[in-house]
Order: sequence, then C-alpha cells, then structure tokens
Amino acid sequence: MLDTLSTSLPGQPGTRRIGYARVSTADQDLHPQLDILRTRGCEPVYSEHASGKTADRPELANAMKALRAGDTLVVWRLDRLGRSLPDLIGTINELARRGIAFESVTEAIDTTTAAGKLVFNIFASLAEFERHLISERTRAGLAAGRARGRMGGRPPALTSKQLREARLLLTDPSATVTEVAERYEVSRTTLYKGLRELAAKENQA
Repeated sequence: MLDTLSTSLPGQPGTRRIGYARVSTADQDLHPQLDILRTRGCEPVYSEHASGKTADRPELANAMKALRAGDTLVVWRLDRLGRSLPDLIGTINELARRGIAFESVTEAIDTTTAAGKLVFNIFASLAEFERHLISERTRAGLAAGRARGRMGGRPPALTSKQLREARLLLTDPSATVTEVAERYEVSRTTLYKGLRELAAKENQA
C-alpha cells in the first residue's frame, strides 16, 4: 500500500526520502511505523502486511522501483527490510550500486555518514565471515569423506540445515549453483528442488 500525504509527490527524483514499513500479520498495526517515517520526512511511504520469511513483498519491490540515484530509503528497523542478514546486505548493496542511501531509524544507521557506513561494513564482513566458515566446513567434510573412501554415499535429499547453508553460500556473487551442488555431492536439479521446498516450508511457518 502506498501512503502519501498529498496527490503529488514532493521533491524531484534524486532528492526524496522514501519510506518502507512492514508488519507480519494483518492484526498488527502499521501506523506507529508510518508516523515515525513521516516525522523523518518520508514521502511517499510504501507499506504492507507480509511475513519476514517470504520473498514475496510487492510493496518493497515497488519502493525499490521508485527509488532513483540520490534518494534515501528509510525503514523503522533493520528487520523490516531483510529476511536474513545476507538478504539485508544484498538489498543495501543493491541500493549502494544504484547510488541510493539507506537509513534505519532504530539502529541509527545512515549510509550517508561515516559512522553509518562503518556499521554496515561490519555487518557485511560478518556475513562474508559466515559464508567462509560454511564453505570451509563443507570442504573439510568432503575431504574427510573421500579419505574414508565414501564417494557418492550421501542420500539424494539435503537436510534443512544443509539447504540453509547452500542458500547462504549462493548469496556470494562469485559462487555458482554448480559449485555449491558439487560441494554437497548432489545435482543442480536436486539443489534447486530442495531450495524451493525449503522456501515453501518457511512461507507456511
């Protein structure tokens, strides 16, 4: 839902502060977030009722389409924007590539300031560190299995934990589906199927 205070949008593209608000269920109230974003000079504000676990957030997609270089995307709290740390980092990196600033009111993060950039870089480093740990554990496990002579002995289906690890690895732009599938000794088709099933299960939760 697009919330505006006037029939026309103030300011020119490249100078606007666009807000995004989200609550998970229909019985939760959006108004506190909307009020805070408006006091921060946001106009328009895109809002919706959507679980943080689902990738289907049409109003967020609309907000991203509306943003132009020089604009700022403002949220009340970080978890309103990202489903996970890698998802959050990916979204903010996309904004940065497009020349769009990001601000989170609760955490006092503003990527137009040096302090805000520092905090975000720490988050990005933590996400990268987690990807490396998962990658190292995966390689070590495969090497140990080969040393014991176990080749291709893994069941065709991946566990939920393995699928979450694979999904996190795939947030690395340098990682390919083929490489991740090989690490878990499964086919690309099996990996795709498992990731779809995991997403469907999370959306139902």
